[in-house]
Amino acid sequence: MIIRGQRRNIHLDRARRRPGPLVLGALAAVLVLGTVGCSSDDDGDDGAGGGTTTAPANDSGTNGSETGDTDVTGGELGRPAERDRPDEPAAALVGELTAGGAPMLTDLNETDLEGHGFVEHEFAVEGTAVRYVAEDPETDLPANGEFNLAEGDSAPYRTRVAVRRPADAADFNGTVVVEWMNVSGGIDANPDYVYLADEILRSGYAWVGVSVQHIGVEGGPVAVGIEGTDGLAGKGLKVLDPERYGDLDHPGDAYAYDIYTQVSRLIRTGDDEGLLGDLDPEAIIAAGESQSAFALTTYANGVQPLTQEFDAFFIHSRGGAALPLGGPDAGVGIADAIAGTPTIIRTDLEVPSIIVQTESDTLGLLNYLPARQDDGDTIRLWEVAGGAHADKRLVGPLADGLCPVEINDGPTHYVLRAALHHLNTWARGGEAPPIADRFEIDDSSGTPTYVRDDDGIIAGGIRTPAVDVPIRVFSGEVAPDSGVACLLMGSSIDIPADRLAELYPDADTYLSEYQAAVDAAIESGFVLEGDREALEAEANPELFAG
Repeated sequence: MIIRGQRRNIHLDRARRRPGPLVLGALAAVLVLGTVGCSSDDDGDDGAGGGTTTAPANDSGTNGSETGDTDVTGGELGRPAERDRPDEPAAALVGELTAGGAPMLTDLNETDLEGHGFVEHEFAVEGTAVRYVAEDPETDLPANGEFNLAEGDSAPYRTRVAVRRPADAADFNGTVVVEWMNVSGGIDANPDYVYLADEILRSGYAWVGVSVQHIGVEGGPVAVGIEGTDGLAGKGLKVLDPERYGDLDHPGDAYAYDIYTQVSRLIRTGDDEGLLGDLDPEAIIAAGESQSAFALTTYANGVQPLTQEFDAFFIHSRGGAALPLGGPDAGVGIADAIAGTPTIIRTDLEVPSIIVQTESDTLGLLNYLPARQDDGDTIRLWEVAGGAHADKRLVGPLADGLCPVEINDGPTHYVLRAALHHLNTWARGGEAPPIADRFEIDDSSGTPTYVRDDDGIIAGGIRTPAVDVPIRVFSGEVAPDSGVACLLMGSSIDIPADRLAELYPDADTYLSEYQAAVDAAIESGFVLEGDREALEAEANPELFAG
């Protein structure tokens, strides 16, 4: 049978670059899980429940689609609902990290922080974190996400926190995005900042990146070996810059969940000497991509009910399972997560979550499909047509010649920015994000595959001009001879000239259809008005000259 979403027919600067060879670590950071085995190929109808359901049509109108630029201020949105947070310890601020080189982050595309009125700081924080345990993994970590966790032993830690925030409190919109740094490639990386930077800067969010996991600080075995990283992967911050990070100490990923909580508590309760200077946070959003999204699945399902710490969850490109709870003195085995039980985000969560998935995430190695779930009172699932798990936006200048075919250069970043905007509104008492159509999937052969048109463009999902008025085919598909490094990077394939002539008789026809698709994407709420100019600039009528 064919599993259909409600298909929409619309065919009508950073201040400085990171030092030295570390930038190569961005590639390692996004090539997630490339050497581990795939999870079970079960049909997806058991385990998580709701795995292959059809999404309802978009019933949310155009809420919020008219904003998303610099007008968003804290005064225009309400505060999140008050919740009874336990009186537990926050991380203690040790001090700012200034020795050695610049902060080690892996975003490569230049963003002018100073020009946007932002400042960047890096701090060491410390405390004593607990680990969470499930007495019976078979019953306490169920596929419906209703985890039953208890506190185990504790251990001291000292880790690093990177901050990018408005310099002037008047420019702060009141919301802090706290990114669980990604360590899949053995480098402490900040992929969601890369995707969200334009929205963060223009709308006045504060961004905080936390070195939550063991390998990012201490080093360790690397799941993905990447040629060209100059031996950086798996070294850990302490080895890469001992002058700056040598005093850090991570007790193991079992304590990562509480470390993450304690940093958020420091943000929420900090005074003028805290991480955010004189900014007064009103809402805190947990964010993570790839392995970090696996971790946020575990956090939302088991830790958030105990801590009530975060006001919303931004879960980007997760696999079907949740990240294991882990043990002391070691990192979490991502292979165990891939092979784990498909698990939804619990539906009784009191705060909203948005899950944004690409073509590379739902089928294939990450195999999210068995955990696919219905939208609900606190859940939105967005699937981005033409998107890939990692793409040119993330890999930056390292992308050229990396894979047998050009890697994906699709529209995911536009949709992610809209997702953040809507999630922030939702968390602060505003309208919920629009409900999105799902990818159309054919499982008649027993192995689920995407439904694609004759040009190879996926059916269903969130539509943008790149997929509805195509001149190239952006997808999660890769060349048959792709190596490990390219499995999750998708592809960008030019549509042949004779086919373009069939689709668009002339440049005026193409531009008219493209403009209509831009208008439709913005009206739907899946692209922000603040991205109109950039989206329109991607039209290429020169292809039809002469």
